[in-house]
Amino acid sequence: MKKINKISIVLLIAIAFSCSKDILDKEPKSGFSAQGFYKTSSDAQAGVYGIYDAVQATFSRNFSFWGEGRADAVNTNHSGDPLLLQQNTLNKTMSSASWNNLYETISRANYAIKYVPTVFEDGNDFSSQLVGQARALRALSYFYAVRVWGDVPLILEPYESVEQELFVAKTDKEVILDQVIEDLNYARQNCRESFGGERDRLLMTQGTANALLTQVHMWRGNYESAIAAADRVLTNSLYSLVSINDWSKIFTTGFSNESIFEIGYDETQTNNLRILYAIGSDSHYFPSESFRTAFEEGDLRQDLIYDITEEEPRKIWKFFGQGFDDESADPSAQNIVMIRLADIMLLKAEALNKLGQASQAVTLLNVIRSRAGLPELTVATATDLYGDVESAILHERLLELSFEGHRWFDLVRTGKAIETMGPVNGLSDEANLVWPIHEDALNRNPNLEQNGFY
Repeated sequence: MKKINKISIVLLIAIAFSCSKDILDKEPKSGFSAQGFYKTSSDAQAGVYGIYDAVQATFSRNFSFWGEGRADAVNTNHSGDPLLLQQNTLNKTMSSASWNNLYETISRANYAIKYVPTVFEDGNDFSSQLVGQARALRALSYFYAVRVWGDVPLILEPYESVEQELFVAKTDKEVILDQVIEDLNYARQNCRESFGGERDRLLMTQGTANALLTQVHMWRGNYESAIAAADRVLTNSLYSLVSINDWSKIFTTGFSNESIFEIGYDETQTNNLRILYAIGSDSHYFPSESFRTAFEEGDLRQDLIYDITEEEPRKIWKFFGQGFDDESADPSAQNIVMIRLADIMLLKAEALNKLGQASQAVTLLNVIRSRAGLPELTVATATDLYGDVESAILHERLLELSFEGHRWFDLVRTGKAIETMGPVNGLSDEANLVWPIHEDALNRNPNLEQNGFY
């Protein structure tokens, strides 16, 4: 079963959005109003599933543009966003500068957060679970918005009246992150621990909320809080590392024990993975030379990620399986794995090191290295190889989480974006770390100001 109780959801979404055929329809629906809609528990569930529908559209391509396109693991021969991001010549008309899909997701979440409780009696557990999912998805959206644009408008209520303020100015990013943490704390207390089966990877659970909290606390440098959140993930029986023999299946098949949150797709509701990575010389991205030379000898992941037999490899087949050889530009049906256990383990290792617990950090790092067939490190050998323990962990994240949408954010979060990308494309100004705001948003909202660098 690829989808969340597929038959029943088709019926629910048909009720909610009339023309949607699937919970995860990739095209966002505009103009949805909750007035008069939320009457039954089925309506409430359909409204929340509609948020996942918007998430699918949001991240189909942008998970890579936002998380990989400006970083050092990829090169491109394409024009448009891939080239603009690689050359650091971002502008206000590029597609990845648009936040429309993120705010569509936020809008749907705001409707659900307001109206789901009106369907149920006070204190109803199912109501709290649904609101928890909505708040977690809103938090995910705002976390991306802050990391991509910095200060953005904070909208927490649905638009239902012309008397409401339509032209919302920016809110300080730290205030928004406070709200993100508040939403995720609600979600980790009220979402379900488990749905059973594939839905544990497709729907927001307590484990997903804790994993997102780990990422947010690391972004803010709150290392003790990050470790506490990570520990709640690492002790969750839903999650465990897969063996190296099953490592590719995390991405090609989906729903692995290592996966914490995936965005679901199928042959009808597709994404851009093939176009981004897989169609040889015509894909948006291929592995950079610096990425290819970053592997230690004997790393078992290397030829699971790209075709090492080519002198200038073009195919990233991590998401499709070793030996993938299909030049079709058809969209992809694979799920996009947004969060998995290896990410959280390495973030905890980084936090431990920041708090002066380098040996414990290296012990955790070695779990990931050992799976890849690499020798264990000590603090001394990690320092000899990579300069310090933090750099060793960041290097491991480059390889283990390659092309999954983490690298750019890792460089920004650790303060290494300018030193890494400056020699590549001239990045030199911290104000340039955020994206420009798209001209459509600026034209619609007179209270918005363009980000200073642009």
